[in-house]
Amino acid sequence: MSVFDLLAASPGLFIGTCLVLGLLVGSFLNVVIYRLPIILERQWQQECAELHDTEVAVPTEPFNLVFPRSACPSCKAPITALQNVPILSWLMLRGRCAACGIRISARYPLIEALTGVLSAAIAWKFGYGWQTAAAIVLTWFLIALTFIDIDTQFLPDTLTLPLVWMGLLLSLWASEAAPAPLPVDMRSSIIGAIAGYLSLWSVYHLFRLITGKEGMGYGDFKLFAALGAWLGWQMLLPIMLFAATVGAVVGIGLIALRGRNRATPIAFGPFLAAGGWLVLMFGHEVVTGYLGMFAPRP
Repeated sequence: MSVFDLLAASPGLFIGTCLVLGLLVGSFLNVVIYRLPIILERQWQQECAELHDTEVAVPTEPFNLVFPRSACPSCKAPITALQNVPILSWLMLRGRCAACGIRISARYPLIEALTGVLSAAIAWKFGYGWQTAAAIVLTWFLIALTFIDIDTQFLPDTLTLPLVWMGLLLSLWASEAAPAPLPVDMRSSIIGAIAGYLSLWSVYHLFRLITGKEGMGYGDFKLFAALGAWLGWQMLLPIMLFAATVGAVVGIGLIALRGRNRATPIAFGPFLAAGGWLVLMFGHEVVTGYLGMFAPRP
């Protein structure tokens, strides 16, 4: 019996495998969340310098998602393989650098745990299948985009645009769909991508016309288009309703607990990502249940 046959035959083993894989990927997502904005900023500085025919200081050492090795931001001590074990290493080190003792943010293990738990939840919900693998990949992208947007209020094209194309590409295999809510058919996917982008694009320009202010960024349009490509145009309204609900709860909480100024901008990407993931998990049940309330009774 192959490994794949074993995973298909044992739901518990499959869920556990997705949990462990999610923890490992969560560790890599921490790198993506921190480094990708820096990489893009350096690229933009270089392009601006070339455009204006000026010189910019370019670091001689490579800086990408692989190099250099992860190190303590304070003492620059390299992080060993054992210190990179998701969650456990942070607990064993009691949240501090092994070399200099500076406190390590709890966000790193939290992102690892979130990635693992959400991956396992997808596996539990939809079972063994390539559609589940696709849903987990979507989840990983949404986690990375969420925290990058929280940190920078920016949703990079290097993540949103591939997500759009991946959703459109998956629609080619819609006839093979199993219990998972994806892939949707090609028509729903294409219309979903177009409608997702144009709907927020229209709201953005209408809001700017009325108030003279920018209510959101173009990255939000592209993320909504990606969710439309993955989940179909039928799910755009539920995604927005879920996103608005999560946004309202978080916004009220920030104002009540932290005294946040209502005029302070809040990134909308995380709420879109949360709405998309909730629809991925529960959208069809919610929509079916809602429509069933209006179905004629025998």
